[in-house]
Amino acid sequence: MPPNDKFASSAKAITGPSETYFAITPSDTVDFAEIANSIRVGTGGDVVAVRPDGTSVTFKNCAAGEVLPIRARRVNASGTTALDLVGL
Repeated sequence: MPPNDKFASSAKAITGPSETYFAITPSDTVDFAEIANSIRVGTGGDVVAVRPDGTSVTFKNCAAGEVLPIRARRVNASGTTALDLVGL
């Protein structure tokens, strides 16, 4: 039996906790199945995120455990050195 979720009928806020999250495999061509609202960096390094409009932006020297509060359609493999990324 699934656990009770007393917040199931509450309105979802963009700043609220994520209900969907996924491991990110950086790729220069394959977009995520859905746009990420933020990206958690597991192991520090650079993250080359692709905005919803297709523009690539490099976030240099991201720290382990940092959450980038950005919307992204993809993380490029080229230039990304951070590991263990999770889309939120």
